[in-house]
Amino acid sequence: MDGVRDNSLRLKPGCLCGGVDIHCHVVPSRFPEAPGTGPLKGWPSMVASGECHATVVIDDKPYRTVNDACWVAERRLEEMDKTGIRIQALSPMPELFGYWIRAGAANDLVRHVNDSIAALVAEGEGRFVGLGGVALQDLDLAIEELRRVVLDLGFAGVEIGSNINGVPVGDPRLDPFFEEAEKLGAAIFVHAVRPAGMDRLVGPAPLQQVLGYPTDVGLAAASVITSGLLLKFPRLRIAFSHGGGTFASLLPRLQQGYFAFPALRESMAESPIVQARRIYVDSLVFDVETLRRAVSVFGEDRVMIGTDYPFNFRDADPVASIQSAFADEALRDRLIFRNALDFLGLDKVFSNERLSRDEFAQRRAVNS
Repeated sequence: MDGVRDNSLRLKPGCLCGGVDIHCHVVPSRFPEAPGTGPLKGWPSMVASGECHATVVIDDKPYRTVNDACWVAERRLEEMDKTGIRIQALSPMPELFGYWIRAGAANDLVRHVNDSIAALVAEGEGRFVGLGGVALQDLDLAIEELRRVVLDLGFAGVEIGSNINGVPVGDPRLDPFFEEAEKLGAAIFVHAVRPAGMDRLVGPAPLQQVLGYPTDVGLAAASVITSGLLLKFPRLRIAFSHGGGTFASLLPRLQQGYFAFPALRESMAESPIVQARRIYVDSLVFDVETLRRAVSVFGEDRVMIGTDYPFNFRDADPVASIQSAFADEALRDRLIFRNALDFLGLDKVFSNERLSRDEFAQRRAVNS
């Protein structure tokens, strides 16, 4: 495709053994001062917290204490080797999207984070690929940064939030961004951020991640179906974190509603259950039966490893999770690495079954 850079993953020679993890986060070791004069609401800073840890501070409050695997390539590689992960797709910690910061400053923030991801990719011995951030509260800035990370930094795509200050990802106002992503062949990974419904949860703050995140992701995936986003942009590759959240449970109701309510049927050119097989989801569901359900709903070619590395609330042994759920070796291969390579646009030669894994690892997958 004209204007699209070869953003292929430069694999080290040898066997492509192990998994491809599409849900891994980065936090830079430092942040620049906020632009302008005085404090800027929502702007992060880092405070050292022991030899290998630091605390992300936002608005003078500790947001999260993280370890140095967030910014040290060698540390990540060691743990990848232990868990059977060959490739990680690196994306920002969602709170670094900065949607709630004024657009120009948010763009400065995501550019800093994206440059930090690019530095990690360069240090990663061919085992990292980038998924950057964009300031989606300003479409012009978001499209400009999307082009930069894909064409200049060689990223596979970007990570975006499940909502942009309350606007769902399926909202037609975001169509120009997705149109550009389709043109560039950029993968879109949707991660939960600042979910709706927090006022309905009873209990401590971690319930946001435990219950709020999958709920918001489910609604985001539903918005993509009900808006017909993937019918407008059929070559767009979009994936949802946390196994698509609650969407697999919502889909039967949406499908039944499609037949029961003429307004729904008239608004969707293709049934929800068919459209659902156009999206990708990760495997981060913490349950064998739920993982099998995700494969049943979205398809054997649409589920990929996702761990939420390097945070504590993650799947610490993702390859084993898939192996315990499925006995078929070909299906395991799809879930462990092949589907992710397709999603990331790195699998253009892998459909040729005559290629051995060694041969594939020595070829460059070109994003066309």
